[in-house]
Amino acid sequence: MATMRFGQHAIKSTAVFLQTELSFALVNRKPVVPGHVLVCPLRPVERFRDLRPDEVTDLFTTTQRVAGVVEKHFGASSLTIAIQDGPEAGQTVKHLHVHVLPRKAGDFEKNDSIYEELQKHDKEDQELPSRWRSEEEMANEASVLSRLFT
Repeated sequence: MATMRFGQHAIKSTAVFLQTELSFALVNRKPVVPGHVLVCPLRPVERFRDLRPDEVTDLFTTTQRVAGVVEKHFGASSLTIAIQDGPEAGQTVKHLHVHVLPRKAGDFEKNDSIYEELQKHDKEDQELPSRWRSEEEMANEASVLSRLFT
């Protein structure tokens, strides 16, 4: 099974549900809300400023496509789309990525609590593999999502 690089992590290609010329989208091993996925440039750059103009275009076009599909598929009425650009912004994986989170009314008591959850959901010192979704769960979700892009 092929693997891809996501910063300091190797991820199985079965977690990837969309790939374009310059970007890819993958399911999240520890989603904050159902349908929380990531969109990344293929080239492993750490910061937004490191992207070339064609990569910015492809990343945001891909994010827009992914956002529309996950919002509909997960029965959401809104989206939170976020980039944590640098360690002080909460970035823990040294590979720029866009969080796409389908949102529903009442999913958090305080709407902005989602940012607190994002801030802590991938802290390396709190990483317990037992809290991650299984490779099989991730592959199943990626398979379902990939069929929505054909």
